Amino acid sequence: MLMTILEARVLQDNWAALEEAFRQASQYQDAGLVQTFLVHSVREDDLWRIMTIWESREALNAMRATGETPRGVQVFRSANAEPTLSIFEIVGQLPTK
Repeated sequence: MLMTILEARVLQDNWAALEEAFRQASQYQDAGLVQTFLVHSVREDDLWRIMTIWESREALNAMRATGETPRGVQVFRSANAEPTLSIFEIVGQLPTK
């Protein structure tokens, strides 16, 4: 599994637009997407992230190969923010209760 993290600084005036865009985007689910979160930093007021878990590198690569702008990027752009992308391999996981 992989985790992608899109991160951007969003002005407070754009928070509602960001949250609404995320709600709208969550109506669509790319193949191989396991779970996604919109998170807001408790220490840095303007820092937001979209953290997404993908079932495999192949699933992420297939989404990126479409040539379309990823939904998460579109979400941030709707709030006048340009995100940066980080990709992590998930190497361990605790079982859920």
